[in-house]
Amino acid sequence: MIRQAQEAVELSLKAALRFVGIEPPKWHDVGPVIMENLDRFPKWFTERAEWLATISRRLRREREPSMYGDEETGLPPDRIYTKFDAKEALGWAEEVFRLCSNLI
Repeated sequence: MIRQAQEAVELSLKAALRFVGIEPPKWHDVGPVIMENLDRFPKWFTERAEWLATISRRLRREREPSMYGDEETGLPPDRIYTKFDAKEALGWAEEVFRLCSNLI
């Protein structure tokens, strides 16, 4: 669930960037690009921009462990993350998607 939430956030934010005329970069965390281009977004969206960038960064850091597990401990993803983690990530992804959908 963490991986899918990260992908949903990434794609939602990239769609928002495209909507305002910015070709998104090929990397996964586009939060800094959002922050560098606040003047292209409406005020209601920029009021949430720091939160959007934070969620993008947090989920980006979890991308590889949520897919492959922890190499050092040998734990698979399902032993690293809890249901609480999944619900939290899903909630973030839903809110990011909602904001980006409203923009578009």
